[in-house]
Amino acid sequence: MKPYDLIVIGSGAAGLTAAFTGLGLGKSVLIIEENRPGGECTWSGCVPSKGLINQAKEIHTAKKYASFEIDSAKALQNVRDISENVYQHETPEVLEKAGAIFLQGTASFISPKILEVNGEQYGAKKVVIATGSSPMIPPIPGLEDVPYLTNDNFFQQQRLPKSIIVLGAGAIGMELSQSMARLGVEVQVVEMMPEVMFREEPEFSAIIRQRLENEGVKIALNHKAIKVAKSENGIVLTTEKDKTQSTFKAEKILVALGRSPNVINMNLEKVGIKVDRGITVNDHLETTTKGVYACGDVAGPFLLSHMANYQAKIATMNALLPINRKVNYDHVSWCTFTDPEFARAGFTENEAREEFGDKIRVYHYDFEKLDRAMTKDADMGKIKVIVSARGKVLGAHIIADRAGELISEVQVIKTLGLNFGKLQSVIHPYPTYSDALRQIAQRVFLDNILHHPMVKLFRK
Repeated sequence: MKPYDLIVIGSGAAGLTAAFTGLGLGKSVLIIEENRPGGECTWSGCVPSKGLINQAKEIHTAKKYASFEIDSAKALQNVRDISENVYQHETPEVLEKAGAIFLQGTASFISPKILEVNGEQYGAKKVVIATGSSPMIPPIPGLEDVPYLTNDNFFQQQRLPKSIIVLGAGAIGMELSQSMARLGVEVQVVEMMPEVMFREEPEFSAIIRQRLENEGVKIALNHKAIKVAKSENGIVLTTEKDKTQSTFKAEKILVALGRSPNVINMNLEKVGIKVDRGITVNDHLETTTKGVYACGDVAGPFLLSHMANYQAKIATMNALLPINRKVNYDHVSWCTFTDPEFARAGFTENEAREEFGDKIRVYHYDFEKLDRAMTKDADMGKIKVIVSARGKVLGAHIIADRAGELISEVQVIKTLGLNFGKLQSVIHPYPTYSDALRQIAQRVFLDNILHHPMVKLFRK
């Protein structure tokens, strides 16, 4: 058995990046995949959700000017067509044309360097595990007895239900709830925490909640799900709040309560690979077994496609090259694609104060002062930037149209360790949303001068 230089288990965001990185380094690569390539991102995450969000936004805008019937079956078929279109760049044929060998099946470790697939054994000099994650299903009594939805099967529906209970108010719950409401579905969101997207900047989470409620989404906070049952018309969810029980009824229920790593049936324990919340890895993304690496959702801690891409490049280069790069999670950003979008990089204000005390400066900007926003009816936006006493970016939070694009400019400044005030000298096109960042940077720049020790002395 001649070993491959690299065996990659999984072909989602992390697996594909690992495979192409290995191929780019001139190595022989075997990809093992249970399903079709593309992973959650292509089939049940980033791609189809944005396809639905875009259609829902167009319909939401059109409803301002006309009344019409919404064809949810057509909308869902359009979403599936989008996924199929993206898949054309990830097919086994495309992967093999690039130089990889693609193998359909479930990989099981025989030893750290030998894997079994479909009864055959394959050798590897190095292995990268990139099997991703699946929806986390909580042990709520009765849930297993009803036909519940997750993002895994949501987009395979032939039509949207007339009514739905969304269990969980994280990014997936918020994105799909708003989209469904705009497509005519009666949506009830049930969340056990005191606010939606509770890990985010509280004032910004509240804005998202209020926007969805204004669009007809009913949101119940501090409600813990305790029982699920079938009814004549669909589903009944029983919750508890302050020792008082409530019931929610709908045609279907969507479970959106987080993710669990895909680690079953691989014999990880047989070769000494430890699993905690995900596969345990060190700062170089090597598992507890030498020569075996893990990246993406299966390793965490950030279950984001762009983090899977980042980790996969480092894991693969560490596996194949005489280098040992560490992962750095100091500069992570993400975006929730509600309307408006909600983007974040770095600390919340509370987190920054816990870390640095009062040695921070916080800047707010409301789009009601932004010329570009004034050109569009009801265009809202808010930005909050948190900097150190020296003007370095500690955190940024943006709610706005294209917030995911705006946060990238902040991310460049933050990652390169530049003073945010330097951005004021960069000429921005007018009128644009990004000019809001320049205006904040101008305030930071002036405060930098006023906080300079010599200026303070002179002013005294």
